Amino acid sequence: MIRSARVRALLALTVIAVSLYIALTVPVRLGLDLRGGTQIVLQTRSTPTATADREATDRTLEVLRGRIDALGVAEPSLVRSGDDRIIVELPGVRDPKRAAEVLGRTAQLTIHPVTGVAAGQDRTGEPALPDESGRRLRLGEAALTGQQVTDAAARFDQESGAGWHITVDFGGAGRAEWARLTGEAACKPVGDPGRRIAIVLDDKIISSPEVAPSVACGTGITAGSTQITGSFDDAEARELALLVKGGALPVAVETVEQRTVGPTLGAEAIAASTWAAVIGTALTSLFVIAVYRLMGMLAALALLCYGLVSYAALAALGATLTLPGLAGFVLAIGMAVDANVLVFERAREEHAARQRPTPRSAVAAGFRNAFSAIADSNITTLIAAALLFFLASGPVRGFGVTLGIGVLASMVSALLITRVLADHAASRPWLRARPHLSGIATTGPVRDRLLRRDPQLMRRPRRWLAASAVLLALAGAGIGLRGLDLGVEFTGGRLAEYTTGAPVDPDRARAALADAGFPRAVVQSSGEDRLTVRTGALTDAQAAEVTRTVGALGGGADRVRDELIGPSLGEELRRNALIALALALGAQLLYLAARFRWVLGTAAVTALAHDVVILLGVFAWLGKPVDGVFLAALLTVIGYSVNDSVVVFDRIRELRRRHRGSPLRRVANQAILQTLPRTVNTGMGAALILTALAVLGGDSLTDFALALLIGLAVGTWSSVFVAAPVAIELQNRTGGRRRGAG
Repeated sequence: MIRSARVRALLALTVIAVSLYIALTVPVRLGLDLRGGTQIVLQTRSTPTATADREATDRTLEVLRGRIDALGVAEPSLVRSGDDRIIVELPGVRDPKRAAEVLGRTAQLTIHPVTGVAAGQDRTGEPALPDESGRRLRLGEAALTGQQVTDAAARFDQESGAGWHITVDFGGAGRAEWARLTGEAACKPVGDPGRRIAIVLDDKIISSPEVAPSVACGTGITAGSTQITGSFDDAEARELALLVKGGALPVAVETVEQRTVGPTLGAEAIAASTWAAVIGTALTSLFVIAVYRLMGMLAALALLCYGLVSYAALAALGATLTLPGLAGFVLAIGMAVDANVLVFERAREEHAARQRPTPRSAVAAGFRNAFSAIADSNITTLIAAALLFFLASGPVRGFGVTLGIGVLASMVSALLITRVLADHAASRPWLRARPHLSGIATTGPVRDRLLRRDPQLMRRPRRWLAASAVLLALAGAGIGLRGLDLGVEFTGGRLAEYTTGAPVDPDRARAALADAGFPRAVVQSSGEDRLTVRTGALTDAQAAEVTRTVGALGGGADRVRDELIGPSLGEELRRNALIALALALGAQLLYLAARFRWVLGTAAVTALAHDVVILLGVFAWLGKPVDGVFLAALLTVIGYSVNDSVVVFDRIRELRRRHRGSPLRRVANQAILQTLPRTVNTGMGAALILTALAVLGGDSLTDFALALLIGLAVGTWSSVFVAAPVAIELQNRTGGRRRGAG
């Protein structure tokens, strides 16, 4: 035992030392919602000449990477998502319109001989395009394309003062073709349109230079180079050179999602979430210390280590920390608290069951007896986190990553670090002489009251089911009467958040936007000087009109957040959300059925479905949006709810092994009473964290924290008054006592 304790201590020190080193040397990559910038999701589209397959998407990705590098964006990110999507992150870019134009332009460069000038209704059949001066030039067949371009660069002619121009170099067969083309043009008289060469970009003549008199007829320009001249400023010249050098995209691309967030909003979000984490952790630590005394102090110290390990794991894996990810980071503190509470409550039971036990033996028994419930609780949460990672996208996926890391770190914190600290403290002679200081020598006020009263909660389980049926009916009425306010992510459209110079009444803004031609705009106030406007799909000109309307009401408006979701992506996200929810329930059922047999597994999943419907109903009555962040909260509520059910069912399984002849109703009642102290203490710890997140986490996290607070209350109710009664009723109907109860 001494040897195993030393191994655990050495392992704990190693984890803390490595985590501290990583935290000090490896920075965490912040998402755009925390540092400001633009995210654009592009989807490749098939054309009559090109197919949007995985290989074409990879080639498109390389072309886009060259364009972005030339834009000079610091630390850009381009990744392929699936077979036909590319996610582009541009930190610091506040003009998404220009970025989307540069990324999405096909840049079809062609070079044509000019055959003449089209006068009036030209009927030669040859294509005619206006040049820089407005003349319509008739063009011959394209002699060169962008495929023959090897380089292009913006230059400034300081000697002649002609200004900016673009040099274009041809390679391979393009050099000879350029010489032939310019040689034929040089044979025409000076001033003749046929002496010109038209350089066309995306069916627009960007330059039609005349071949210089010094070029010999039939010989042409043999150097394989030319200049595009025009009235360019430095930005236009660099962008044109970028497009020409980058070449044409293999397939057409369409912007299906666009998010822009200002750095101010990101800084506020970081500050708000940091304060929520600090204050929430402090309040939770004080609560744990008040309940468990010395062991609570050690658990609070382990919570700090949890934060260090989580941060280091996030940095080491190169994961992106987003705003919902910060929420998941804070939320996992509740998981760490739950594991500690489970251990300490089992240690209290062990201390009360034995005569004159030592603190060390009680602690060892607490860890041993609580391990099963801790493992099952965390595995079910990891299932929800995995589903978020594989089925969601963007910030919600980041939440899944952070939640998964946090759950694993919480297990390390509770089962390793807390164990080492508790073993060391419990073996001290001064604590053996004063066991009341340990915090586990007393049963606690909740357990004392339960032992005195011994309430028979499961005497009439159908009463609890009837009460839950009333709650479900109210929730269903909210969904049916008011409907679900699906967010932009699930419906497609545009969402913009503004900071205004003066407070703006939402009703007044709604009326002004209706007069401006946006009658269906949804306007919400998100603070004294913040306004959120949600509409259907808008053009950039329409979005500018919305900004002008809001600015006229509020003495100026600064758009700090801008999200554009295409209808096809919205439909896909909505479908994926339903799939994620169905898979979450199915995965929970399979796992719980394997661990607790089908009766208890079915009862737990019934409680989960109960929680989902009630949470949706509450949001419907409140008129809150159901968006991607709500989906993250919903799946987290599923994890919370199943945690409570797992703890109760784990105790039922344990008691059934001891009292095989007892009816499930009596065993379930005893299990609920024995685990109720853990339920109360864990719920209080999580409520403190979530309340801090709701009050201090900023507008972006208010709905998220509200959903979790509602889910925490509903999940606590359902684990006791839905899951257990359903299990009892199923057991009574099937009669399979041993098979159903495990």
